Amino acid sequence: MNRISRTAWLLFVSAILVCCAGTLHAGEFHKPWSVLLERYVDNGEVDYIGFKQAEPELDRYLDIIGETDPGQMEDADRLAFYINAYNAYTVKLILDHFKNDKPVDSIKKIGGIFKSPWDIRFAVVGGETLSLDNIEHDIIRREFAEPRIHFAVNCASRSCPPLISEAYEGDRLDAQLETSTRTFLEDGTNNYLDGKTLHVSSIFKWYREDFSDGPVSFFIDHVSSGFREKLEAAGSDIDVRYVTYDWSLNGVHR
Repeated sequence: MNRISRTAWLLFVSAILVCCAGTLHAGEFHKPWSVLLERYVDNGEVDYIGFKQAEPELDRYLDIIGETDPGQMEDADRLAFYINAYNAYTVKLILDHFKNDKPVDSIKKIGGIFKSPWDIRFAVVGGETLSLDNIEHDIIRREFAEPRIHFAVNCASRSCPPLISEAYEGDRLDAQLETSTRTFLEDGTNNYLDGKTLHVSSIFKWYREDFSDGPVSFFIDHVSSGFREKLEAAGSDIDVRYVTYDWSLNGVHR
């Protein structure tokens, strides 16, 4: 798409968004992101080389994210918007740091001594240039009292809750968050019960303030009945231990 056509396309999309702001649901324009996720994500394994080949499609979706005012959305649509923005820009960050036509081994290799990958301001969201940390901590965590977001935003790493193969959408966000949360809590690698010891992801340590009643209580509220019964049978003296985080890239190896 040449510069003139691209500019005209963005103006057209922006006009539609402005006209429809009062009734707009974010899921209506997350379809391009869903198409890419369905194509390049399989059970949490991300085909970054495939994404790289389709980078112009990703860029067009990110242009929409950049031009859209989420303040016009209902709360669920707005939260879905920011989760999708975070995840799409995380993929973009990996694509921006390919070396020899291959992605980095870990997202933590991006940045420098004094700046982590999550501090880089490159994500244009609603007309503002933000870092991934801005999106997660200054917007999502501050504006939404929803601990399940920690199992939806994706850090491009093996130990991170997996990137799902569809966009989050406001009209079914609660169900999507619950599915993502339960799937991660029961994955048997980052979280598992061994006798009276509950081994949990380090996410529960880093964001302990978001899980005010503690990991055990959160697990009981969100795991399936079989797992819940085992936790309840273990009693109140369950010991919690944190699993070492694997920061290697959640990518398909070629």
